Amino acid sequence: MFLPKYPDSPTPPPAHTHTAADQVLPRRPVPQVSANTGAVAALLVGGVVLTALLAAVAVTAVSVAVAAVVLRSLLRDQRRR
Repeated sequence: MFLPKYPDSPTPPPAHTHTAADQVLPRRPVPQVSANTGAVAALLVGGVVLTALLAAVAVTAVSVAVAAVVLRSLLRDQRRR
C-alpha cells in the first residue's frame, strides 16, 4: 500500500544530447607535488613552535590579568585607610 512506485524503465533517457560545441578542451598536466620527510618534519616543528608561542601568550595574558586584579585590590584597600 505504501510502497513507492518505480518507473518501468530502469535507466531514464539522456536529458542532453552532445553537440559539436560540447567537445572537451585538452587539459594541461597538473604538476605533482611530493612531500619528503624533511618537509613533513619542518611542518611539524613549525606547528609545535607556533603552539608553544600561543600558549606563552595565553599564560602571559592570564598572569597580567591576575596582577591587575591584585594591584586594584591593593590600591582600593589603600584608599580606604
